[in-house]
Amino acid sequence: MTSIRQIKAARALLAWSQADLAEASGVSEPTIARLESQDGPIGGRADTGEKIVAALEKAGVEFIAENGGGAGVRLRKRAKK
Repeated sequence: MTSIRQIKAARALLAWSQADLAEASGVSEPTIARLESQDGPIGGRADTGEKIVAALEKAGVEFIAENGGGAGVRLRKRAKK
């Protein structure tokens, strides 16, 4: 499960504002602000979280699962041209 901290970290990696994430995900900016004001797993409706995660992944973020080293995010390695 993706956490709010991962969402915030992903936005920071992309240098995205909440407005940028709202535009990319189709989720309203007030909803993103409300979700990010909490801690823990993404709350709200399941499809809202899915839209947010999908937008960040499309932009190049990889979500790293809790696998003993802690959950996190990173940018996908770009293919060499």
